[in-house]
Amino acid sequence: MLSFITWTVDPTLFSIFGREIRWYSLMFALGFWIGYKIVERMFKKDHVPANWLDSLFLYVFAGTVIGARLGHCLFYDPGYYLSNPIEIIKVWEGGLASHGGAIGIIIAVLIYSKKVTHRNPLWTFDRLVVPVALVGALIRIGNLMNHEIYGLPTNLPWGFRFIENLHQWKMGAEPIFSAPSHPTQIYEASCYLLTFILLMYMYWKKRAYEKQGLIFGTFLIGIFGTRIIMEVLKNNQEAFEDNLFLNMGQILSIPFVILGIFLIINACRKRA
Repeated sequence: MLSFITWTVDPTLFSIFGREIRWYSLMFALGFWIGYKIVERMFKKDHVPANWLDSLFLYVFAGTVIGARLGHCLFYDPGYYLSNPIEIIKVWEGGLASHGGAIGIIIAVLIYSKKVTHRNPLWTFDRLVVPVALVGALIRIGNLMNHEIYGLPTNLPWGFRFIENLHQWKMGAEPIFSAPSHPTQIYEASCYLLTFILLMYMYWKKRAYEKQGLIFGTFLIGIFGTRIIMEVLKNNQEAFEDNLFLNMGQILSIPFVILGIFLIINACRKRA
């Protein structure tokens, strides 16, 4: 019986014109495409103007990329990036933070609601976050393919040994494997997928969107509550987190969970 899984998947799906196309990029793009289709069905059901969807896609895409990149730079290594601001724009070199992406999406939707829909932003959030939960699951699969953001060592039989010298390995060196570790990418992806299924059920079967903020609040608790729990099993991303009672991922998740609780209580107090 296997006591661990040796993970040797190449992060690169294929190369074109000398540029690598990675599984992570595919998962990111696939998530946006599926999300677009889901929200398209929602908007058709609501009989809203067709141009609202394309505008939302542009706002959310910009908010996600800009927010995730700035979040990584400012939350995890502000000293370096503020001293080397040109490095901030090098998104292709990696470094995206989900909390920054969430903040970017929130700001984008607030602007979108004021400029485009002229409706309460919760109307948009209750629809948008349904596929966003699925996007989160796909991104974690991308992290798995990248041999990154894995957990602490474990003796459990499903522990993964990840390649630590990934760049050198791709150049022909012998792989250096981590100790068998928790595949927290799979844990998180599974929880996010369950959140997505729950939100789909709430929207299409229970008409939960009639209580504005209920779906959005459930999303925030499902995603960021999961993050708080999963961080217990993860390696810290930066050395300064070793001296903190909670790591940066947990600290940044707490306000989102509190907001989610508030939204659910507020929505349940109101009549549909």
